Amino acid sequence: MANALPSLTIFFPCFNDAATIGSLVAGAHVVGRESGRDFEILVVDDGSKDNSAAILEALRERYPELNVVYHLQNRGYGAALRSGFSNASKDLVFYTDGDGQYDVLELKKFLPVLQEGVDVVNGYKISRSDPFHRVVVGKIYLVLMRVLFRFHVRDVDCDFRLIRRESLGAISLKHSSGVICLELVKKLELAGFRFVDFPVHHYHRVAGRSQFFNFRRLFATGVNILKLWWEIHVTRDTPRNVAHPSSDVRVEESWESPRP
Repeated sequence: MANALPSLTIFFPCFNDAATIGSLVAGAHVVGRESGRDFEILVVDDGSKDNSAAILEALRERYPELNVVYHLQNRGYGAALRSGFSNASKDLVFYTDGDGQYDVLELKKFLPVLQEGVDVVNGYKISRSDPFHRVVVGKIYLVLMRVLFRFHVRDVDCDFRLIRRESLGAISLKHSSGVICLELVKKLELAGFRFVDFPVHHYHRVAGRSQFFNFRRLFATGVNILKLWWEIHVTRDTPRNVAHPSSDVRVEESWESPRP
């Protein structure tokens, strides 16, 4: 059918998110059903040690649209995203984290924004609901990454994104850590895909804690950031301007949106 709406994958990386993954899958089902699109729900369980797997198997019986990919061992956030992107089968791919700090129902607002000429709707946090030290570190991190990588998006650290699958197919993602967020956005920008920034609410973590703030992970992240910087700026080993070669005009916001 020529005028059918683009199909949709709603994807969650999951690691020890037993307390939240059920409500996210239920919310994704509401969004998919109300959108009138052909849709699937995809969860990548990245070696969870809690009872996430048992919950996901029960959810599969209730929601036939749900597919689950299991990593037998924890491979890292980036590896979970890469598995999700490679297993997504629909025209549009949306992802957000499985810890429930974003409300998947806000995807309803993102779908109309992905109009012709827009390749990515990139969320930005209206207000970050994290402990004070994480807010401060997050702001410093964003400033440093903007200097290092010259991003145009407003918030590279907001994992609430809607992307055309054909755009993902034009780039190659390599990182297995959280650095993949930098890699994803910068490679899409360099390839010439057009972004629109759109506000999204950010909520307190209801269970568990961040896996990021320890010396080993921070050191590994620093090393991976340097590797990505070298790839982007020195070896230049990523496609450039392959999406819209006839125009370098970036799509901007055309509505009033709250500023954080």
